[in-house]
Amino acid sequence: MLYGKNVVLGVSGGIAVYKACEIVSRLKKLGANVDVIMTDHATEFVTPLTFQTLAKSAVVTNPFEPVKEFDINHISLAKKADVFLIAPATANVIAKFAQGIADDMLSTTYLASTAHKIICPAMNVNMYDDVQTQQNMKILRDRGVEFVDSTVGLLACGDVGKGRMAEPVDIVKAVENYLTPKQDFADKTVLITAGGTEENIDGVRVLTNRSSGKMGVALAQAVADRGGKVLFVCANMSVPVPTCVAEVEKVKSTDEMLSACESFKDQADIFIFAAAPADYKLKNKFDNKIKGDTLTLDFVKNPDIAKTLGADKGKKKSVIFCAETEKLIESAKEKIIKKNADLVVANDVSRKDVGFEVDENEAVIIDRNGKEYASGKLSKRKLADVILDRVLLI
Repeated sequence: MLYGKNVVLGVSGGIAVYKACEIVSRLKKLGANVDVIMTDHATEFVTPLTFQTLAKSAVVTNPFEPVKEFDINHISLAKKADVFLIAPATANVIAKFAQGIADDMLSTTYLASTAHKIICPAMNVNMYDDVQTQQNMKILRDRGVEFVDSTVGLLACGDVGKGRMAEPVDIVKAVENYLTPKQDFADKTVLITAGGTEENIDGVRVLTNRSSGKMGVALAQAVADRGGKVLFVCANMSVPVPTCVAEVEKVKSTDEMLSACESFKDQADIFIFAAAPADYKLKNKFDNKIKGDTLTLDFVKNPDIAKTLGADKGKKKSVIFCAETEKLIESAKEKIIKKNADLVVANDVSRKDVGFEVDENEAVIIDRNGKEYASGKLSKRKLADVILDRVLLI
């Protein structure tokens, strides 16, 4: 799956433009964000409106088109792309790319982009075999450009030979292979918890924590990228539920989260408890707002979700998180035994630059044998892959 991945599709003029419509459709079904750039010649074959409807984003054709807010299109798209795909790529645009010519939106954006580039040639057989075309393609290959080469077949001009654009399914597969090279979770179902639960105090107030849910979302995306199925149980989050999850259960309290996890547990091969459940709940509930100059509340312990599911997990793997402000490693090693877990991801949440509410994290990952692995400071998405890599070693 390609959820959260950005593909910029460059479409140049040729009869194979109609196949590019299917490419957009397939990429969108895989969850990718797609932005389309068309040359003027391409718009003679298929209208920009067709691509705009399929991609659900504006199609760019003119580098000087006025915009409502300041955003230099060829630079913003160049930076946005995880993959820059050119399909169909005519002999003309291939020559421009090879020689560094930037005289339209597509060629300008291409030169400005440092993303991985995939080119899908489409042209007459004699144009394909021409010495200069072959030299231009060699120049680009030597620069690290990937080609999904033309196939042999009946061409639009009536000739038979090489020059027919590869089929959309093969082109999209090349994009998948680059963006999601690992498929080592393809046979695994992973239960992931995320966000901070809340416990009602009265009709207005709640007890909760600062968990944003970003780490759980990053883990869900990583599992899906690597071919796994995600069962997602989430409480309060500052980010949307990722579209890559197979099933999702939204909850409020710790009791509700436990119930949802128990309903999913038989389907899962791996548990990853990335949520921050409230440890305590109010002993006596108040339906209305409590008033008074002072307030005394009695709390009782909530059930421990990771410990409850870990108690009879059998051969399933369990990953827990340990968020502490002091004695981090000591606490983490105690929790991995107490909760019958296989890995613990220990976070120092006293730091302001990592952990709660931010996009980066730094962790020490510890297994049941006490072996420690320091991740270093990473984006939460990259840390998610590190955690999954460690899961496969246990």
